[in-house]
Amino acid sequence: MKKRIAILGSTGSIGNSLIKIIKEKKNNYQILLLTSNKNYKSLFKLADEFKVKNLIITDKKTYFFVKNQSKYKNYIIHNNFENLNLIFKKKIDYVMSSISGIEGLIPTIKIIKHTKKIAIANKESIICAWDLIKRELKLNNTKFVPVDSEHYSIWFALNNLSINTINKIYLTASGGPFLNYTNKNLKTVTVKDALNHPNWSMGDKISIDSATLMNKVFEIIEAKHMFNIPYNKLGIVIHPNSYIHAIIVFNNGMIKIIAHDTTMTIPISNSLLENFDYRFRNLDLNFSKFNFEFRKVDLKKFPIVKILKNLPNYNSLFETALVSINDNLVELFLENKISFNKISQKLLKMIKVRKYSKLKKEKNFSIKEIIKINNQIKSLIKS
Repeated sequence: MKKRIAILGSTGSIGNSLIKIIKEKKNNYQILLLTSNKNYKSLFKLADEFKVKNLIITDKKTYFFVKNQSKYKNYIIHNNFENLNLIFKKKIDYVMSSISGIEGLIPTIKIIKHTKKIAIANKESIICAWDLIKRELKLNNTKFVPVDSEHYSIWFALNNLSINTINKIYLTASGGPFLNYTNKNLKTVTVKDALNHPNWSMGDKISIDSATLMNKVFEIIEAKHMFNIPYNKLGIVIHPNSYIHAIIVFNNGMIKIIAHDTTMTIPISNSLLENFDYRFRNLDLNFSKFNFEFRKVDLKKFPIVKILKNLPNYNSLFETALVSINDNLVELFLENKISFNKISQKLLKMIKVRKYSKLKKEKNFSIKEIIKINNQIKSLIKS
């Protein structure tokens, strides 16, 4: 029987990776829903290939343009996620939630009740609204699988072990393109330089977050939420080769080191199949490249990591402010409106402003409040 699935963010990097996996065993899957923001050409190409009738195009201008094109009249095209009840008559088997940014929050929350399993690659949802997601998962008996390589590695390694048995969990960071730069060199780096990640092929936004190490700060917050482990039991180490994704130190002195090839195929495939048979391609099984080089994080080079010392040990609205400030500063850098160093400098300054720092006290909040804060910060930074 075919697995019935939906892909939110079908034309992004995670969506594309999942599509490639599905193509290998196309007859095993029935895709019921594909979504995109503006990339309608790629969306309809996928819809034709996989015979998908239900599509969501979230950008209003693109949506109305497509709706007026007679060649697309045989598709059921929506502009938002309000009609999921019409698309899914019963629970489907799997959803990949990979819409980037805060925009992915509402779709993630809304689709949980329609699926038996959800793989979430939208880190903003987990960072800003984990308590809301967790409540929906429990309410609808929906299984959750993390997709980030680091979090999937932790999830895989723990395998229902008690958090009380753990002394420390380390997430590894490659250090990005500027690992061996001097602080002086960082003052003149370009957007092209920052996008040139040595190990991973990623979207622009996440590539910049990797270069500042903000991506790793976000991953620590996600790990804290997902695994219910305090920040003092979480840490970051630099591992330039990116083969090791998580290190778990147990109270009894034993250590688990989780490694896999530098491809998202592994966590994505395992989230879909559970017994995925991966054929090693790039990993040198003679271990000539597979070394255990680790370095401490240089806080002068990566000052953004200092944020971790000031985070509350519960899900608060402060995380929303943190995500939104960073997102908008990265966008300014990508538009060549601020320098690379200004991302960290401005972010560290803004989060100390009282109206944002006081959000640490806000534990109980709604999606509307998250969206409101995000919009306020976006307007402030763009003005």
